[in-house]
Amino acid sequence: MDTNPLEAIIPSQPPVQAQSDVYAVKSRLEWGEPAFTIIDVRDRSSYNDGHIMGAMPMPLDELLDRATSSLDKHRDIYVYGANDQEAAQAARMLRSAKFDHVSQLKGGLAAWKEIGGPTEGIIESKTPAGADDLNVVSRMQDHLENLNKDV
Repeated sequence: MDTNPLEAIIPSQPPVQAQSDVYAVKSRLEWGEPAFTIIDVRDRSSYNDGHIMGAMPMPLDELLDRATSSLDKHRDIYVYGANDQEAAQAARMLRSAKFDHVSQLKGGLAAWKEIGGPTEGIIESKTPAGADDLNVVSRMQDHLENLNKDV
């Protein structure tokens, strides 16, 4: 019997969607859910400047080699890039390599920072927190406005 012994306390997660918003990932992090990976497919310099805390660097041209050698094919994977098109391309590449739980993180690092998600990196460590970082209502309004913009 292959069930989660803690399911009565911690319910199993539904399968990841083809696209996810940053709130879903931040919620999983805050609940301390195991068994998912965030991949940053931007170039190494961009990654070093700033990225989602805990994200693994796997530039697009190295993505399949690095992912195949280091990640389980059934692991939940959230992928983001320099823009949504790059993230969508990376998600397609991973799915074609038989990774079956891949989700494009819509809005990438910018959307993550808008909701106050934790970041790390050279530039991120020098950037003071924004005045509205603790203002949830303001951040939600900004996020809803950005969702309606064509990128």
